[in-house]
Amino acid sequence: MRPVVTEGASWRVVGLGTDRNQAQKEDEPTADGEREGGEAPGAAKRHGVGEASKQYGTAYAMSDDVSNTDRYLTGQLLIAMPNMSDPRFARTVIYMCAHSSEGAMGLVINKPMTSITFAELLQQLDIDAGSVGSDERVQFGGPVESGRGFVLHSADFVRDGTMVVDSEVALTATIDILRAIAQGEGPRRHFLALGYAGWGPGQLDAEIQANGWLHAPADEAILFDPDLSTKWERAIAKLGVTPAMLSGDAGHA
Repeated sequence: MRPVVTEGASWRVVGLGTDRNQAQKEDEPTADGEREGGEAPGAAKRHGVGEASKQYGTAYAMSDDVSNTDRYLTGQLLIAMPNMSDPRFARTVIYMCAHSSEGAMGLVINKPMTSITFAELLQQLDIDAGSVGSDERVQFGGPVESGRGFVLHSADFVRDGTMVVDSEVALTATIDILRAIAQGEGPRRHFLALGYAGWGPGQLDAEIQANGWLHAPADEAILFDPDLSTKWERAIAKLGVTPAMLSGDAGHA
């Protein structure tokens, strides 16, 4: 069972991905001068996240910028093209929590995490599992800070530290939401993810222009449906096409 540590109001699973020191703080540089955590698509690294990275990485730091400018792809689905060359993102669907001139951050919504269960996570945090069902799972959110925990959820649950993405969806990374879910008092719909996908300024835009990604409107049926295996095909179908109709030469949606 992988150890779970708390850091202020947030938490993370250690020993995943490129974590190098189980007790290492998020703002403590590693030996090579970079923060721990995997790289984002296209080897994108985080930029300017500052203190906010302790809970939300890029997204929380960019939230003010997103609210005051064109929303870009915030609140939409990012869908990997069939020719995606990065195996970490093959057939992935990502919910975009933030996208602005400062960069982008999202959570993969269709990949399971097998190294830890939700019940094990609660046990290590000394939280009574209460009403948590056996079907509650942990998902892979992305390769950056691969042990960092996030809960993407319906916007009926808002607490201190919650980042409201839009009128339907919010993001919370504190222990309080885990307690609420365990007690049956959490959001109406949710999923728990470890890690996230992040891009520096202009990087996601360039990848879309290079036909690496499609984008489509998000909806609860795709975001929170426990059937992960069909989400990629269903997300593409929202655009009125099938995977067989797409090629590396196709333009983005």
